[in-house]
Amino acid sequence: MHYLFIILSVYFVTFLDKPEKTAPQLSERAWEQRAKWGIATDQMDYPVSPLYMGELTKMGVKIYHKSRWFNGVTCEMDKELAAKVAELKFVTAVEMTRDDSKAVAQIRKSQWQKEQTNGPATDKRKTIDQLKVYNLLPLHEAGYEGQGILMTVCDGGFYNASQMSCFRPAALELGHFDFTDDTDDFYGSTGTHGTECLSTISAVEDGYYGAAPKAQYYLMRSEEMYTESPKEMDNLVAAFEKADSLGVNIFSVSLGYAMFDNASWTLPKSALDGNSTRASLAATIAARKGMLVCVAAGNEGNKEWHTLSVPSDADSILTVGAVRTDSVPGNFSSYGPSADGRVKPEVCAVGAGAVVMTPQGYAISANGTSFATPLIAGMAACIWSALPNENAMQIRERIIRSTDRYTTPTDPQYGYGIPNAMVACALPTGLMSVTGNSYPITHKIVRNGQILIIRGEKTYTITGQVVE
Repeated sequence: MHYLFIILSVYFVTFLDKPEKTAPQLSERAWEQRAKWGIATDQMDYPVSPLYMGELTKMGVKIYHKSRWFNGVTCEMDKELAAKVAELKFVTAVEMTRDDSKAVAQIRKSQWQKEQTNGPATDKRKTIDQLKVYNLLPLHEAGYEGQGILMTVCDGGFYNASQMSCFRPAALELGHFDFTDDTDDFYGSTGTHGTECLSTISAVEDGYYGAAPKAQYYLMRSEEMYTESPKEMDNLVAAFEKADSLGVNIFSVSLGYAMFDNASWTLPKSALDGNSTRASLAATIAARKGMLVCVAAGNEGNKEWHTLSVPSDADSILTVGAVRTDSVPGNFSSYGPSADGRVKPEVCAVGAGAVVMTPQGYAISANGTSFATPLIAGMAACIWSALPNENAMQIRERIIRSTDRYTTPTDPQYGYGIPNAMVACALPTGLMSVTGNSYPITHKIVRNGQILIIRGEKTYTITGQVVE
């Protein structure tokens, strides 16, 4: 007996246009925030064509998720069908994003995540030390703990997060979304990394105190458990778009992509310019749509790769490096700048010896920019609670201007440095510029509801296009 095995791969299919021009599918909260901050809808907000997706489905294509920002779908099919799809008049590109390569890069990353979270048990009360580093406690004492702010924590696994007593009241979690094709339960055996990241924001128990314990949040999963492929970057794009449609204020993601199971897809370091991948562009678009995006710089500082990953190279976000409680960078924290010379990381927080809660309910000391990132996101939520009429870019600029090396961002692991929450709140009102010695002077302005970047003598859109 002979068996015919057909290998199905994953592709991103880009469409020509959006012929229907149906209304943007945004929540009431999202519409209210767009109106509050003068953010107009544009072509990116229109849904992907149901007609085009229907034609693919008829052909036998399995669609995982869609992208209105990049006008396409992530889907599964064999190579023969992919060739037929590429010939359709309404299709402009068919790009393979996952094949059957052995899980080489994924194993490497899984080993590092275990190293991160296999630290020794520690006193829950030591969480106060990591909040003191960026002077957040006075904001808490003044009553600003993230209330009124909606956050997203996007990661790879939230094992037991729905049952842990430190995440009470449960009403703070408004829902969860899984953009992977893994079949495990969302809170099941998909890893603990997301749970531990969430704890630095939201956990309160026996002296443990998160950075923004009164902020509401959605949990999103974009990291595949068994493979490492560019598909995961498109999963992350889907998460950014979902958060935008829900009216999320702050998006925290402790994931990064550069090396894949299929080595031919490994990104050149020149691609870490914020403009070369959909995931990094999506982070910047999310900022343009009104979100403050916080991304881990990565843990490659003491490895051969050494530098950033996607989407920490994105513009107009906060890329976060890791320091100890004595403000010394962790040796693993990835080095900047971005490939086009922008200061990276922008800020740092405690990620070397960070105190996190495990799914089993005890505190450990853990290493990783993964944990520094939600600490910055939580701090931002508290500042935004205190200044609810400011927009995401203004909050970002306040945080950067409050740092201890704002005028001398010369250390490629430290960037502008550690922010000071109280200083950030005390800065003058208004959109501010970010400058640094030995770096191009950059100003951000708002014109007709659109954020524009002025660098030198040229003006750019938030996605890097030159404005004439």
